[in-house]
Amino acid sequence: MADHDNYTRTRWLAPAFVVAALALLPVAAHWTGQTYYQVIGTRIMVFALAAAGLNLILGFGALVSMGHALYLGVGAYSVAILSHYGVSSGWIHLATALAISTACAFVIGAVCLRATGVAFIMITLAFAQMFYFLAIGLRAFGGDEGLQISLRSRFGPLDLSDATTLYYVAFAVLMLTLVAMHRLVHARFGLLLRGVKNNERRMRALGFPVRRYQLVAYVLSALVCTMAGLLLANLTRFASPSYMAWNVSGELIVLVILGGLGTVIGPVVGAGVWIVLEETLTSFGLGLPNDGDAWMREHWLGFLGLLIVWVALSMRSGLYGSLVRRRGGTER
Repeated sequence: MADHDNYTRTRWLAPAFVVAALALLPVAAHWTGQTYYQVIGTRIMVFALAAAGLNLILGFGALVSMGHALYLGVGAYSVAILSHYGVSSGWIHLATALAISTACAFVIGAVCLRATGVAFIMITLAFAQMFYFLAIGLRAFGGDEGLQISLRSRFGPLDLSDATTLYYVAFAVLMLTLVAMHRLVHARFGLLLRGVKNNERRMRALGFPVRRYQLVAYVLSALVCTMAGLLLANLTRFASPSYMAWNVSGELIVLVILGGLGTVIGPVVGAGVWIVLEETLTSFGLGLPNDGDAWMREHWLGFLGLLIVWVALSMRSGLYGSLVRRRGGTER
């Protein structure tokens, strides 16, 4: 009973702490005069949103996609190209991005899901690289140098050119996505998706349309990443082919694994830890003697690589996943 109470307390307190910290970050940043912390918080939520989308197929469906950065790029370029032609309506940006992403995800998903294992990974990577080089070839929109965004998205009274407005819009989108994700993975759809992850052959034998469910999950996952791309474009005021690069897809996978595969809140924890460490190591250092900070800023990826290895070996369920499982239960 005590273990169950501890698990229940941890299961609710950990997400509550994360939500409260994100909600109060702009207040703390304003109070301390460190407004850059708000920018970091916005970046954390954007990548947490993208990782949460990937987690739907990776954590709950065991589909390893090395091409989800493609949908970040679709969201970013939808804002950039429309703004280039003077369109500032966020609703048009969003509708365009989601429409293009849905069409691309449906076609790509239908092709990729014909394969399994390494073949699935390589096909998703191939499609992402195709769009990456397509973006480089768009000379009218900056080519490989990217495209500056002059007009940020405006959703009625909500103008994302204001940093605080952008922060709380990203916060609201992330929270709504996490709630929807929690309900989805506990619904019949999510239970079937997890069943396919555990034993696909048995689910087929029971008569379930496995490929149809996986395709729907893939499209939903892509749409979440597209919304993250739209927010990223408004944050950086820039769209670049580098958003679609394979290493960005790899980074999203790392965020999911670091936080906890198959947990709803895990990608948020993973994104927070990764980005805070990245900013600390590249900007502030750790107060190391004998030019240690300069060395760390130059080789910060090696340090984070060691962290990932340590988490993989000692906390196989990720940071958040291991926390709740150590308390005596499993977080779904």
